[in-house]
Amino acid sequence: MLRKPRSNDLPEPAHPEVSISEFRGVRSLHLNDDFSGDTAYAAIQGSMRMAVPEQIELEYVQQMMMWMLFEENPAHIMQLGLGAAALTKFCYRYFPEAKVSAIELNPHVIAMCHQQFHLPENDARLKVIEANALDVVLNPARHASIDILQVDLYDADAQGPVLDTPEFYQACADCLSENGMMTVNLFSSAENRSKNLAAMELAFDAVVWLPEVHDANVVVLAFKRAPAIDFAVLYQRAAIIRVNYKLPAPYWVNGLKEWMTLDDEA
Repeated sequence: MLRKPRSNDLPEPAHPEVSISEFRGVRSLHLNDDFSGDTAYAAIQGSMRMAVPEQIELEYVQQMMMWMLFEENPAHIMQLGLGAAALTKFCYRYFPEAKVSAIELNPHVIAMCHQQFHLPENDARLKVIEANALDVVLNPARHASIDILQVDLYDADAQGPVLDTPEFYQACADCLSENGMMTVNLFSSAENRSKNLAAMELAFDAVVWLPEVHDANVVVLAFKRAPAIDFAVLYQRAAIIRVNYKLPAPYWVNGLKEWMTLDDEA
């Protein structure tokens, strides 16, 4: 007798395999669906300079850490989308008092990060979880439990974030603590970028972003509760971040000033 298959009878969707390339001391991760064997045309999902595997190589990924200008001691940092594990490794190393979680849907990405990108195994502080990011942020048990949320969710097509609805960004805001922050990588068309920014502005008290970097990424910082911004203080913090963490934080402050100027003119 024929019957309609139940949802748990349906096969799990296949996840893209992953591969790596190396060029001038930098190892990069690719999803195999995004090219046909020629890494010249492959979208880079993340990179690591092999001489300094704990540092963040790509400029836009460094910018995902700009929340450090406003928060020095987060208790729980979460990444949605593992990439090449740059954010996860950095946060695990430099915030030893914090819990660090990473949510990644593709098990091949997790395996490759362990094998080729120096991702540590899970322990009492570090949890890399194979799961759907939407399911995670919609879970009421996560609400008000995360101080920093870093969102970089792209598939092999890399045409825009795979989760970008007002409902998704509201769920992200719900997961944040009272003074929590979210950074988001927007690699997309101008129209798609505007749609994402509008959705974030519905869910967050304040949303700012840095100028587009050379690889067409725009990084957004969204505040659960808008902070008071004193640029003299931010430049002082940026100088400390540059020395202690080798991140170009003064440029982030410059970018925030540029955003504020443009916003005032608008």
